[in-house]
Amino acid sequence: MIHARAFWTVAAGRGEIRTEALPEPETGQTLVHTLATGVSRGTEALVFAGKVPVSQHQMMRAPLMSGGFPFPVKYGYSAVGRADDARRVFVLHPHQDVFLVPDAMCITIPDTVPTHRAVLAANMETALNLMWDAAPLAGERMLIIGAGVLGLLTASLLARVPGATVTVVDIDPARERYAQQFGCHFATPAQAPREQELIVHTSASEAGLRLALTAAAFEGRIVEASWFGDREPVVPLGEAFHARRLRIISTQVGAIAAPMRGRRSHAERLALALELLRDPVYDALLDGPTRFDDMPQAMPHILAPGGLCHVITYGIK
Repeated sequence: MIHARAFWTVAAGRGEIRTEALPEPETGQTLVHTLATGVSRGTEALVFAGKVPVSQHQMMRAPLMSGGFPFPVKYGYSAVGRADDARRVFVLHPHQDVFLVPDAMCITIPDTVPTHRAVLAANMETALNLMWDAAPLAGERMLIIGAGVLGLLTASLLARVPGATVTVVDIDPARERYAQQFGCHFATPAQAPREQELIVHTSASEAGLRLALTAAAFEGRIVEASWFGDREPVVPLGEAFHARRLRIISTQVGAIAAPMRGRRSHAERLALALELLRDPVYDALLDGPTRFDDMPQAMPHILAPGGLCHVITYGIK
């Protein structure tokens, strides 16, 4: 019998580590000893606070979570571990020190991507799907509103589009250094440029979405990547929205953008995300680390506004 320890959210703002028994691996299963996990702040903050809307309980389920919303729930989807064949693998699994998964869910991590950086793979896959939804064009003026992990990952990909001018907007001037590291301009909301052909909104704020509508050029595309949870933002669709023929495009990783739907398997998308993480510049998006045993006490701090992707370590080499 294998004993595993996992982090569970058991009430709003309260978590604990629970022990569970794992069966012996069967054919087609891999036993993974966790090296690190990443806390996906936007989503996990909603889960930790118990703010996942009832209408989204099924949609928000992570592939290998246990329990149910709102509580108790074992949630998370950014685990890096060592498989029983000595490979380092990425798995969409909650925070747990050892776990069993189907072989097909283990994505081999390139040797050039260190363990701590590999926890960004799920976020990078989301940014990749956002790119497919956005369909950026060479030479476009692009605005990213919200310099969190998803916004900065998306900005880093858009900055590779030939001739593109990419500006990252955030209320925190300290985020300028991250934008510059990815080859982008930076602005506070008051300084945000106008007449932008492509806008990506990731701030999960009503003010950010209002800014997107204000900054868009005629027939501009606004890709809405924020998850508002149970909040209902009020936006001015009665002003220039129709006259300027603006488009708001929803994106999320649960359904792949139409141009690539059915063309890449989930494993292929995660493998591509890991390939994109070869660049050491992405280390700038990591916070921490925090020891797994300290998660119950540390989670309120980890999920406080202003953080990036927080790394949880498990003491295994």
